[in-house]
Amino acid sequence: MKPVLFVVACVLFVVGFLFANSYYKDYKTDKYSFIAQENAQTFVRDHSQTLGSDDAKVYLIEFMDPACETCAAFTPFVKQMMAANPGKIKLVLRYAPFHDGADYFVTILEAAKKQGKYWETLDVMYKSQPAWASHHNPQPEKIWQFLPKVVGLNIEQLKKDMNDPAIAALIAQDIADAKTLDVRKTPGFFVNGKPLQTFGYRQLQELIQTGLNEQYPEQSKK
Repeated sequence: MKPVLFVVACVLFVVGFLFANSYYKDYKTDKYSFIAQENAQTFVRDHSQTLGSDDAKVYLIEFMDPACETCAAFTPFVKQMMAANPGKIKLVLRYAPFHDGADYFVTILEAAKKQGKYWETLDVMYKSQPAWASHHNPQPEKIWQFLPKVVGLNIEQLKKDMNDPAIAALIAQDIADAKTLDVRKTPGFFVNGKPLQTFGYRQLQELIQTGLNEQYPEQSKK
């Protein structure tokens, strides 16, 4: 009888595992059904930093690099699009630290997030970028001259939190997802899973507007 019970137990375990796995995938698909179905988590990870309403139906995924000049340049444009469509667009930041040493700045951002100072730190980074991110003469240590401008940021705690091994793991995950999605330069934009094929402000606006028209058809007719 024991072998029979063992086999039955194994079968029940496998069935239970398959059910749980199927439920999790269905949950992810339902939650992000407007993105990319079964590939949703490739675009949005649990650790991803987001901005905007959880009820938004248009997800703007940006693979970014804190040392990327173009990423900094596009930030005001993205914020304008979000402000013009309140509650409809959710920004999801993913990391693609392609510049030499850029993962250092990602680590600073993630450590700042532990203090609830992510967006403030990113803003200071982008504004001070010319001082420390020169492609010909990068000087990453200079970022520490500007971080005290982040109101309420505890610099000593920040330095300690930068040693969290979980940060390296999430950077590695983002890089792997960027590779899967064939992101080769930053910023790399996707709207509900659809890539920005031709780069530019107008092209990104059109892609976002297409997403808005698809997810809010009644409002697009007004």
